[in-house]
Amino acid sequence: MNADDAADGAFKALVEPRRRAILRLVATDELAAGEIAAAFAVTRTAVSQHLTVLKDAGLVTERRDGTRRLYRARPEGLAAVREYLDTMWAGALDVGRRLVEASREESTEADDAVA
Repeated sequence: MNADDAADGAFKALVEPRRRAILRLVATDELAAGEIAAAFAVTRTAVSQHLTVLKDAGLVTERRDGTRRLYRARPEGLAAVREYLDTMWAGALDVGRRLVEASREESTEADDAVA
């Protein structure tokens, strides 16, 4: 999977607000599926489906401990998203810099024409 595919998968997974909330829950602690489900007013099946989407997108890991499934966020799973946003941000900053420089050049040329 290339970086664009990884970013696309992560964005698709994160478009759902409940998945973002689940990711926040497991960002700092490893939690059992039941603990995660208890935080939401939906069925355990629905939470399980959300966890599967997050896992398939590489955003969470699943570890089995007996009959329990424990989930934790994978910071490296967001690396492709971070890279995508960094690239966009750098491009936007570059455009802004060029606009400011062009505006300064026009202002300097106008000042020279008046003088």
